[in-house]
Amino acid sequence: MPKVPSPCISVCKFKREGHCIGCSMTKAQKSTFKALKKDKHREAFVELVVAQQSAMGRYTHWKLAYEKRCRKKKVALTVLDGGKAA
Repeated sequence: MPKVPSPCISVCKFKREGHCIGCSMTKAQKSTFKALKKDKHREAFVELVVAQQSAMGRYTHWKLAYEKRCRKKKVALTVLDGGKAA
C-alpha cells in the first residue's frame, strides 16, 4: 500500500505569517510530516492541515491539487471528502 503523500503541493512560498501559500503548512510542520512513518499518523496530520486551512480560509485551491496527487499515488483519504472513502 502506498504511503499517504505530503500535503505539500510544491509551491513552497512562505508569505502568510510563515505559512506556505500553497498548502498552509509552516516549515516546522513540513519537517514534522517528513518524520512521520505510520500512515495513520500521516493521515491525521493531513486532517490537521485541512482544519488549519479551513480556519485560515485562503487555501481553496489546495484540495483539488492534493486530490490529484493522491489519485496519482493511488491513495484514498477520507479526510478529503468528509469521512467517506474516495
